[in-house]
Amino acid sequence: MLLAGLARDGGLYMPATWPNFSPQSIAEFAGQPFAEVAARLLQPFVGASPTRADLIGLARDAYARFSHPAVTPLRQLDRGLWVLELFHGPTLAFKDLAMQMLARLMDHVLARRGERVSIVAATSGDTGGAAMEAFRGLARVNVVVLFPTGRISEVQRRMMTTPAEANVNALAIEGTFDDCQALVKAMFNDLRFRDRLQLAAVNSINWARIVAQLTYYFVAAVALGGPGRRVAFSVPTGNFGDAFAGYGAKAMGLPAERLVIATNENDILARAWSTGTYALSDVVATSSPSMDIQVSSNFERFLFEASGRDAAFVRSKMQGLQQSRSIGLGAAMHPYREAFIAERVDQAAVGDCIRRVKAQSGYLLDPHSACAVVAAERTATSRSEPVAHVALATAHPAKFPEALEAITGERPALPGRLDCLLSRPERVTTLPNDLGAVQRFVERCATTVWGPGP
Repeated sequence: MLLAGLARDGGLYMPATWPNFSPQSIAEFAGQPFAEVAARLLQPFVGASPTRADLIGLARDAYARFSHPAVTPLRQLDRGLWVLELFHGPTLAFKDLAMQMLARLMDHVLARRGERVSIVAATSGDTGGAAMEAFRGLARVNVVVLFPTGRISEVQRRMMTTPAEANVNALAIEGTFDDCQALVKAMFNDLRFRDRLQLAAVNSINWARIVAQLTYYFVAAVALGGPGRRVAFSVPTGNFGDAFAGYGAKAMGLPAERLVIATNENDILARAWSTGTYALSDVVATSSPSMDIQVSSNFERFLFEASGRDAAFVRSKMQGLQQSRSIGLGAAMHPYREAFIAERVDQAAVGDCIRRVKAQSGYLLDPHSACAVVAAERTATSRSEPVAHVALATAHPAKFPEALEAITGERPALPGRLDCLLSRPERVTTLPNDLGAVQRFVERCATTVWGPGP
């Protein structure tokens, strides 16, 4: 499951059951280092190997390069409203939290087995840079990341195109993120190609990515008084992986009041919640490009849960989506309309929020994080018992300098450790949205690293 990512029948892996953490166990996370909480939450999903000691060592190494000692600190914006900063990793985005751990888990397992893999991944901006950074230079892993040309920020692009190691390669696709994602799935579904290159996935279709994202939900809830205090999370999302990790945390006992799904104009999830119909439309370019997605891969996992874990129901719905680009969700949605709230936040509201928060507190949000803040504010309850509202800040504002300059008139600077990013030479290949051309490129990259017949 760790190495495969996508199941051989084209479906996504899920745990047979959710492990349960009691309120007392969750309360014991208070004051523990982030890495040790991560190891504790991972343990039920890995069995006897890696051992608990192995997991703690891997987690400590994974989070050692984060620039804040708390790894994911909370910052209070207003009474009852916090942002959870998930961007202190090496590529300034929340994807680092899972990717750094995933790289170490995969390297540990591959070394033990004496195997090697070719990773192919699609990115709407942040996954690619995080994957490049986490896997660069590893002898047992070759990486090719597909991204939509012209649809990500310069900083996001350069985080993929400037690493010089031969085992990591950036591939610009003439199309949208959904096109990139479809190409990756098609490569996995070509079983001969998959087996010949030993394909592995690191997108959020990889179950280990979801598990590694559980930690910050638990850590934040406990820091704000959980499990005794109710906490609500607002999650900016396009591919639904981060939001589904929040759902998984709730299933494991996290005392979360609810999860707010914050979308931009690419609002397929908000429309699904309000209408009961999951209907694809064209991707719209926005100031929050990592959320410019219509086909939310992890929604398939949610359907599995919502249908009472009915695999036949999910298979039927996903086949229907391919054929008609629209599916009715029916009664499967009813139990989740209160546990989840979906909010559409347009670019005007994002800009207003960024300017307002900066004027009031001096705090600068990136457009994705601002989506979450707006959604949190709109859905805040007025109950007498206070609820802590947490908006996930998924990226550093310096990753989107053009968008922030257009909104605030000021261009945020990269942290000092990344000063030379914009002057490094780039290495990138551009291809059309053509499966055969992409497969030939992936095979050529593997051959370059390992020679014929990987």
